[in-house]
Amino acid sequence: MSFFKKLKEKFTTQEEKEKSVEAEVSIGEKFKQGLTKTRNSFTGRVNELVARYRKVDEDFFEELEEILIQADVGFDTVMELIDQLKMEVKLRNISDTREVQSVISEKLVEIYQGDDEATSSLNIQEEGLTVILFVGVNGVGKTTTIGKLAHKFKTEGKSVVLAAGDTFRAGAIEQLEVWGERVGVGVSVIKQGEGSDPAAVMFDAIQAAKARKADILICDTAGRLQNKVNLMKELEKVKRVIEREVPGAPHEVLLALDATTGQNALIQAKTFKEATNVSGIVLTKLDGTAKGGIVLAIRNELAIPVKFVGLGEKMDDLQEFDAEKYVYGLFADIIDKEEV
Repeated sequence: MSFFKKLKEKFTTQEEKEKSVEAEVSIGEKFKQGLTKTRNSFTGRVNELVARYRKVDEDFFEELEEILIQADVGFDTVMELIDQLKMEVKLRNISDTREVQSVISEKLVEIYQGDDEATSSLNIQEEGLTVILFVGVNGVGKTTTIGKLAHKFKTEGKSVVLAAGDTFRAGAIEQLEVWGERVGVGVSVIKQGEGSDPAAVMFDAIQAAKARKADILICDTAGRLQNKVNLMKELEKVKRVIEREVPGAPHEVLLALDATTGQNALIQAKTFKEATNVSGIVLTKLDGTAKGGIVLAIRNELAIPVKFVGLGEKMDDLQEFDAEKYVYGLFADIIDKEEV
């Protein structure tokens, strides 16, 4: 069975499937819809390439290499992928270019997962308070993502406290409050005045979360990358307060990146990785870019798992990342065509 057929079987709706599996199918559909721009660009060009070449040769691989680089997969990752494809084509004795498409999808999943399965699961504590620290530059959708994540936790029956630690950006505190109201009962926002010390906000938020026996504390932070030194010092101070008040915390440090910025997102990730112990990436606005290959570049070049992706504007369009669903979204048109 080809890798495409395996994905089709996994993510295609069947009436007799159980409800839990139907939820999985709907998430697969979200990836399909959210990756439309990337799929139209990337898969469309791969289709044209396959149509123009009758055999798999060096010229074929050179053009495929260019397509992958333009999808922002990243130069190092592309070179690794092309080497693996060449080896696989030789091992399987593949001569028909159409067969290469399924192998590409298979290798993309393998490259993402690497040696450690690249889990998207969050480090949620079984007992006591779980503290999640959000970092990232202004304008990447950090506060919106915090609101959507709070909604996710609430639907799972968890109580959530939000810490308005971005005290320098005008309107940031109010924006978080609006999201707290949108999510509704079970989510509260702890704040101080604009320009106040973010570490003091975190202290107050932790005390409030403990007093209310909350399950999750999500901490927003400032994101002025142009003042990199000051920002990183501020983050270090915030982390020290969290570690002192909740031993072992923060349990996750999530970096929000805007997928539409492509390679610039990779540069931001490298900067934050140097300054703080980033445990996972939240890639926002993936539905708004034709260069969704940045997912692979981030994972492969930084060894940080992508834990969530933004696939639309709705409250439930923030989805846990899954390499197979991602590849299904990239190749959905080909998979559907193959099924027909």
